[in-house]
Amino acid sequence: MTVSFPGFEQKIASIPSEDGEIDIAYQIGGSGPPVLLLHGFPQTKAIWHQVAPALAQDYTVITADLRGYGQSSKPHGKHDHSTYSKRSMATDQHALMKSLGFDQFFLLGHDRGGRVSHRLASDFPESVLRLMVLDISPTLTMYENTTMEFARGYWHWFFLIQPEPIPETMIGANPEFWLQNHMGRHAGTGIFSADRWAEYLAGASNPEIMHAMCEDYRAAATIDLEHDRADRQLEKKLEMPLRVLWGEHGLVNRCFDPIEDWKQVANQVSGKSVPCGHYIPEELPDKLIEEARAFFK
Repeated sequence: MTVSFPGFEQKIASIPSEDGEIDIAYQIGGSGPPVLLLHGFPQTKAIWHQVAPALAQDYTVITADLRGYGQSSKPHGKHDHSTYSKRSMATDQHALMKSLGFDQFFLLGHDRGGRVSHRLASDFPESVLRLMVLDISPTLTMYENTTMEFARGYWHWFFLIQPEPIPETMIGANPEFWLQNHMGRHAGTGIFSADRWAEYLAGASNPEIMHAMCEDYRAAATIDLEHDRADRQLEKKLEMPLRVLWGEHGLVNRCFDPIEDWKQVANQVSGKSVPCGHYIPEELPDKLIEEARAFFK
């Protein structure tokens, strides 16, 4: 069972795709303009446990598990990693919103969910009214500007992209040790309630999910970069307003310039750092709720 939000319904939508039918697990609650919330790695839609109910006072809020994560389908990755390209994962979420009757919506993504959101806004610009991303610069920018400090701090980027089954096997030997090390070095594990931690650990302990998460990163280092370079060669930029928030205590703040980085791919960029680490929805939910309400209003 996944962490449930008060007043929300837990549902599953079956989405046709090139990889067969994909089940996307989601929760929906509230009323008003639709907002889609997408989680990061190695987590699930449970990251929104404080944010979603608050936003549901003014919006119809949909929180979904990305393909490969949580309760959603976990197809085995293809050789070219296209199964977990951000294009494929974004298409799932766009189809989910269409199936719910939402042709246009607001979009908020953290970490990997932010990268899926970037691709969704690029491939389906008519659907995304406003886009907010949390604690990321664009994938291509981050790879092209990798420094020793970034590689040391985000070593998992370069570990998880190793060929199958190297990272899957090593993490599978002790998933809890790996999860405590990975999530603890960003913000400590004390910010996660017992039920959320159990859900995240269940994911890291599931070989199918662990494979999918590795494929998410393998795609980011291969096919996603091809898609991003193609957009840049066409000088294609996002036209909807984009807001980026990032943790002032995190590595993105030390190694990148999110405002300038996002201006490379979007025409209307605003944002700022906030006083926390990487896990903004769970470290600083009240501030995120305030920012989201102001931006989506």
